[in-house]
Amino acid sequence: MSDVIELSYNVDGDDFVSCGKASEDVKRTLKSIGIPSEVIRKVAIAMYEGEVNMVIHADGGVAEVRISDSEILVTLRDTGKGIADINQAMQEGWSTASDEIRELGFGAGMGLPNMKKYSDKLEIESTVGVGTTIYLTFNL
Repeated sequence: MSDVIELSYNVDGDDFVSCGKASEDVKRTLKSIGIPSEVIRKVAIAMYEGEVNMVIHADGGVAEVRISDSEILVTLRDTGKGIADINQAMQEGWSTASDEIRELGFGAGMGLPNMKKYSDKLEIESTVGVGTTIYLTFNL
């Protein structure tokens, strides 16, 4: 693959039914261009976690994917409430999700830790009251 592929998705807030559609489409695209299955798995897991976080915490956002010969870059951008303490948010099990969200099976505090675990590089920019942008890099 010598061409760069760029994909963009709107993630609807408060819509758990369509949550994950962007990561599913990316998964199909990666498979169709011959990306190794282990890389596809990592991208799909990390991206899904980001979609869920945007639905739970930010009333949606945008997911952008850039696929090149050397890497896959996923950018997850929202205009939600922002993350007050990124170090705390990176702790497994820590979450600001409501009880209602937890009862649905979401908000277990594994989103950001899983994004870090499954990506080769994770960067987070967040401003309280403005929103959050997460950059995930997957090496090929």
